[in-house]
Amino acid sequence: MALIVQKYGGTSVGNSSRIKNVASRVAQARKRGDQIVVVVSAMSGVTDNLIKLAKEIMPLPSEREMDVLLATGEQTTIALTAMALHAIDVPAVSLTGAQAGIVTDGVHTKAKIANISPKEVHKLLDAGNVVIVAGFQGQTSDGHITTLGRGGSDLTAIALAAALRADLCQIYTDVDGVYTADPRIVPAARKLSEISYDEMLELAGLGAKVMQSRSVEFAKKFGVTFEVRSSLNDNPGTIVKEETANMESVVIRGVSLDKNQAKVTLALVPDQPGIAARIFKAIGDSAINVDMIVQTASHGTSGATDISFTLDKADLLKARKVLDGIRADAGFKEVIAEENIGKLSIVGVGMRSHTGVAARLFEALATAGVNISMISTSEIKISVVIDLDKGEAAMKAVHAVFLG
Repeated sequence: MALIVQKYGGTSVGNSSRIKNVASRVAQARKRGDQIVVVVSAMSGVTDNLIKLAKEIMPLPSEREMDVLLATGEQTTIALTAMALHAIDVPAVSLTGAQAGIVTDGVHTKAKIANISPKEVHKLLDAGNVVIVAGFQGQTSDGHITTLGRGGSDLTAIALAAALRADLCQIYTDVDGVYTADPRIVPAARKLSEISYDEMLELAGLGAKVMQSRSVEFAKKFGVTFEVRSSLNDNPGTIVKEETANMESVVIRGVSLDKNQAKVTLALVPDQPGIAARIFKAIGDSAINVDMIVQTASHGTSGATDISFTLDKADLLKARKVLDGIRADAGFKEVIAEENIGKLSIVGVGMRSHTGVAARLFEALATAGVNISMISTSEIKISVVIDLDKGEAAMKAVHAVFLG
């Protein structure tokens, strides 16, 4: 008997017929004698509609109340999935994140998992039930509902697989696996049979929508090998696992485009020790993640500099509020925000052992008439900030050069 954790995303449970399809898949796995834990997301579109409703009430709602609101999306799905299993005579019990023993820190809307006590899950499995757990949510040690950030159901599944010592973790989505690029943008994109944790982590953090980056980081930390596959067919998926020696023979594993980025420029920042620390401490204290940072000398003004950085578009309003609050103290003149940007990235562990990759990237973008405003690199990735209007064309051009 194997213990299997299966996660189904929003499109996989997007309506009643798809929920029945999930129930049928779970029933087939259970017939093989396996114990099954199912993690589900909110039905497709539900979370966005709840956010829209909240913002109709007020532009910047309380994060605590947002967590209480958004957690209801997954709770709807777990109950419906349990009912779908009951309808085909499969015993099933639904659990909220808190009931499943998921304990988090107190950072609302972006909580981190502190601990999982899966005693209740084991008890229900041993009694012959399929256990259905609400993804994306948990509870603090003093009883407050929290959510794990967009895509947090992936993290719930990986963390449960680690805590339960599951034999297999399967992430079901609406695509067949991990592709070299988004096939909806790049028709020539190919499915990968395997990918390393580091490559998947970079792609997930750079806009590839297949997995939440924190879930991949968790999987790497605890050695959880998992498979990304479609809930709409029986095709084999993509295995995400530890890096192997042969993976370096492929220079670039994938190309991603993050359309949900914004760029903030602080103009005429005093060029003094400690100013940058003051600015980014205030941003960090507000639980805002900053990605690329570039500092340049401000033209025509001695003793001043401009600092630009990127962040999730969803955090822009909050960031502006923080920056407006410290502007007088930090001494910078102006906050300039740009939303019409995209972050294009290439990723591959083979970049460690191959030269000239950056030059080929920049040449491909130049040939496509795409200007670069920011550049960031690591051992296995290069990211550039470009005009969002040219993002998809740039992605196709870069994919053709490296993976065509």
